[in-house]
Amino acid sequence: MDQELLARARAWVAGDPDRDSAAQLQAMVDAGAEEALRDHVAGDLAFGTAGLRGAVGPGPDRMNRAVVIRATRGLADHLLATVDGARERGVAVGFDARPDSERFAHDVMSVLLAAGFTVHAHLTPTATPLVAFAARRLSTAAAVVVTASHNPPADNGYKVYDQHGVQITPPDDRLIAEAIAAVGPAVDVPGVGDGIEGVHELGEEAMAAYVAAITADEVVAAPRGDHPSVPLVVTPMHGVGGGPVERILQARGHHVVRVDGQWEPDGRFPTVDFPNPEEPGALDLAEATATDVGAAVILANDPDADRLAVAVPTAQGWRRLSGDEVGCVFAHHLLSRTGGDLERPLVASSIVSSARLGRIAAAFDARHEVTLTGFKWLWRAGRELADQGWHWVMGYEEALGYSLGDAVRDKDGINAAATMADLVVELAAEGRVLVDLLADLDERYGRWANVQASVRRTGATGADEILAAVDAATRVDGDALGMRTIERVVDHRAPTPDAPAWRPTTPLVVWHLSGGGRVLVRPSGTEPKLKVYVDLPLDDGEEAGLGDVLAGRTVELLGIGD
Repeated sequence: MDQELLARARAWVAGDPDRDSAAQLQAMVDAGAEEALRDHVAGDLAFGTAGLRGAVGPGPDRMNRAVVIRATRGLADHLLATVDGARERGVAVGFDARPDSERFAHDVMSVLLAAGFTVHAHLTPTATPLVAFAARRLSTAAAVVVTASHNPPADNGYKVYDQHGVQITPPDDRLIAEAIAAVGPAVDVPGVGDGIEGVHELGEEAMAAYVAAITADEVVAAPRGDHPSVPLVVTPMHGVGGGPVERILQARGHHVVRVDGQWEPDGRFPTVDFPNPEEPGALDLAEATATDVGAAVILANDPDADRLAVAVPTAQGWRRLSGDEVGCVFAHHLLSRTGGDLERPLVASSIVSSARLGRIAAAFDARHEVTLTGFKWLWRAGRELADQGWHWVMGYEEALGYSLGDAVRDKDGINAAATMADLVVELAAEGRVLVDLLADLDERYGRWANVQASVRRTGATGADEILAAVDAATRVDGDALGMRTIERVVDHRAPTPDAPAWRPTTPLVVWHLSGGGRVLVRPSGTEPKLKVYVDLPLDDGEEAGLGDVLAGRTVELLGIGD
């Protein structure tokens, strides 16, 4: 047995206030399970893109109460050192419906209360956008949401927003990580026990304020006048979005049809293998329900309701729209509606999302800004450009995330569902459907193939394999793809002169192709995956399947295919 590893495990057991978790790790020590100990103890769960996220289990490299307690103490120390009036402004807290989320959230509240912070909290499972909204509305010093979003059922996470209601960006993430590292054993961190006395509950009043804010937003105002009653199928995917989405849609006069088997929050996700609406099979129940009622659209949120998937009926069955299609639909719809009412309109997209948004923006004399992947970067651009007089209309990333209007400075699957429902009934009033609008966009802005492929690599060597594939992307021959020539390779791991704050260095390699297309290669920020994106304008006669061919060929060239 590695003695350093053994000492680290014993120290964690001694410092873990959760005796069940400590006992699990002690059992590994007693059994001499060196490989398991190395997996749980050799490293620390990294505080990064979305705060913390990983499998629940014992040890510093898993999500557990000790990790949450130390993270919260580190966050508290960081806020006290960097945010004026942090204690009085307080922290907004929320949690999703995963099995450990409420317990972890109570630990967050306990540590913050003991540190003298005001705590504003949802005391029942709630949607992530509602917590982000509360942080901005109440001008808190920060917000914490205990959620693993669309990750597998075994995972949980810890998501942090800054004092502007935006996900943390550098240098805050690094400074918080350093503050966490300086915290001693979790058992020594002061708390106030299991009670949550003194917490300011975010209940009905908070929900009403959110509804009022998105209803009043000049960019995403509800449809004017009467509209037809069109069946809209809604699923929260066993998550927390069902109630808020249904409430807003019904208040706007929409005909909501629930997917009953997925309606109640259940962190075990019993009807899906993977609670991500992008995954194959995830919408099977919704499609069956929608077929039965003749629905015009399926609106599916991920478990914490910050993302939205959309599916529409066609003669060949249900068609799931890509995030790029939905993002471009929203941009065209909202820019068309606002017309000349907004001065200096701004739309934004992540660098791996479709460049077609730039064509849409140009048609409406709007600015199109490109950021790194993640809404922390999209809204960093939105917030800083607002200071220069630009008016945020919408931003999106191809992974089903949309921020419409500026009530919530993060992706918001609830507001997106309401806006899509409004659009569907507006089209129905004209005798049209979403497929007709998509055809209009193709005619006006050109046909595009947007494809994402991913390769999962877990275990001790997984991260190294993924980074090696990114490195390999810089050495591919220009003619290797066959169908398109790689004319230029841009390695975003190297500094780019004059890059804005929202496009710093990142592990991303981009192939710029003949004909204006791109292939992008990057590691996922939240899962052990290599991601490949194809963003390709199509010439006359070219089929959209060309994007899939290029994605598959790219994976082969990088030497990481299954």
